Amino acid sequence: MQFKYPELLYALFLLLIPIIVHLFQLRKFQKEYFTNVAVLKKIQLQTRKSATIKKWLTLLTRLLLLAAIIIAFTQPFTSKTDTFNAKKETVIYLDNSFSMQAKGDKGELLKRAIQDLIETIPETETFSLITNTDSYKNTSIKAIKNELLQLEYSSNQLTYNAALLKAKQSLSNQTNTIKNIIFISDFQQKNTDFNITPDSTSTLNLVNLKPVNNTNITVDSVYVSKQDANNLELTVVLKNNDSAVSNIPVSLYNNDNLLSKASVDVNGQGTTVFSLPNNQIIKGKISIDDTQLQFDNTLYFNINTPSKINVLAISDSNADYLNRIFTEDEFNYTYTKSNALDYSLFDAQNLVIINEIEALPISLTTALKAFSDKGGAVVFIPSDQGNLKDYNTFLQRFNTTPFNPILTSQKRITTINYSHPLYANGVFEKRVDNFQYPKVERYFPQNNLQASSILQFEDNKLFLSQKGNLFVFSAPINDTNSNFKNINLIVPTFYNIAKQSLNTATLYYAIGQNNNYDVAINLQQDAVLTLVKGDSKIIPEQNYFNNKVVIKTSDLPEQAGIYDLKNKTEIIQNVSYNYDRSESDLTYLNLDNYKHITISDSIANIFDTINNDTKVNELWKWFVILALGLLILEMLILKYFK
Repeated sequence: MQFKYPELLYALFLLLIPIIVHLFQLRKFQKEYFTNVAVLKKIQLQTRKSATIKKWLTLLTRLLLLAAIIIAFTQPFTSKTDTFNAKKETVIYLDNSFSMQAKGDKGELLKRAIQDLIETIPETETFSLITNTDSYKNTSIKAIKNELLQLEYSSNQLTYNAALLKAKQSLSNQTNTIKNIIFISDFQQKNTDFNITPDSTSTLNLVNLKPVNNTNITVDSVYVSKQDANNLELTVVLKNNDSAVSNIPVSLYNNDNLLSKASVDVNGQGTTVFSLPNNQIIKGKISIDDTQLQFDNTLYFNINTPSKINVLAISDSNADYLNRIFTEDEFNYTYTKSNALDYSLFDAQNLVIINEIEALPISLTTALKAFSDKGGAVVFIPSDQGNLKDYNTFLQRFNTTPFNPILTSQKRITTINYSHPLYANGVFEKRVDNFQYPKVERYFPQNNLQASSILQFEDNKLFLSQKGNLFVFSAPINDTNSNFKNINLIVPTFYNIAKQSLNTATLYYAIGQNNNYDVAINLQQDAVLTLVKGDSKIIPEQNYFNNKVVIKTSDLPEQAGIYDLKNKTEIIQNVSYNYDRSESDLTYLNLDNYKHITISDSIANIFDTINNDTKVNELWKWFVILALGLLILEMLILKYFK
């Protein structure tokens, strides 16, 4: 038993006063003598004994009466903890990620959790609420009821560790408080673990909401698997995480117009292929019907008219092979000799190729460096008669290792970096270990540890390397010095270098990931590009270069769909954004491994547990009742005890 005002217990010392009065008996009996008092003496003895017993009973009841009144004023109570004078702080993390769309016993997990919070928490109780998108500090159910009922699912989910840290930061630094953190989630398995460390300042309570079943089918991805002059084949990948499902209907739309349908059997993964006309603008959508999660039933994609890439070749030797690689249907190819070069051409280029020119004047090096700093790509191919000093000045301006003097020693090109972006996307069906090795007769040795290797000689020296926007060959590739132009590797090498110089938008992007793509456009000063979908208008992060704009997006846009990329009112192209599919896998954490934490499957049960742990049973009323009972007992003793 504890007391709200324990200092009043000192008043119990006042009980000594009636004890002293009764012990000293301030009124004494006086003797009166009669002639025959034998019978009277016996009566007197009995009366005095009865009076003594009555006095002690009266004393005891009065002492207990006064003690009960004093203790009632101290307001005694009982509790599991010392909480009478302590404030209570509660922080709730409500997971509104897409996995909470799963169906529980009473509907969608998130919607049911919101209803339980509204019904369980008293309207006057103060708490803090955190979701993946919003925070409400020191609020009440009455104040945020409408916001809760309108809470939308979010594609940007906090990690459990980040949510726990954010919840702890919402608690005050006061020591005389009872702090509870409540996590309401389905505790889906994520890429990172949920690390819970013991914390004496707060109590963590987990509400584990479970779906009725874990089966979910998702449109996982879409890619172009084959393309020719007239058609392209679009492969759709469906996935599920439970038992096999047959005959899932898949629909392909263009601008909400149904183009085709297919039926897919999904056992872990299933695919289907749609054929589309090539060189046609498509605002596409792949759709299935699945009752579990809704966000992953649709995948948006778009096919735009491809932008031509501007390539400038500066060459004093034969460069006809470049003309055959950079065809008119995809590239705007320009050729010039070094002595006729107009530097103003750089402003319109995406890629500049320095092809075996013997001298690199400082003015050209400076112009190329400025071109690279503005996002342009540069390919440097030396001449075996080149000026080494000019070459090294050029390389040092790009912060890469200079050449050593040329060596006349035949070398074979034996190593391909298959993981490099030039070759990583479908260039090779498999790794080739015994292909026809190209060779060179003369080369400039280069020990460039700062650049990434693309092709290497048999002694691991660099033949082709990349440092930022600069691609460097260490040997001439003319027919006299090398047979590199005679093997198939030359085409994907130069083709992909050119393609990477203008990073055009792909079929679609995932919301929440770091996405960037280039838009071939010349903007006026202070002009900006916007992403528009219906009434939604977003200004993404963008960097403007000479003839392109680099768009960067991450958490924006928030809603999946096909957006118009606009320059004022002009639609430049379409860009598709989809929700990340990581939440489609309904695999959950095993919470049995977490000890010393309250875990429940019910919000009401968690709050009952918290309230029981902090419940205060006030006892002063019982002591008042006891005092009244003792008063009645004293009156009965005085009236009826003879």
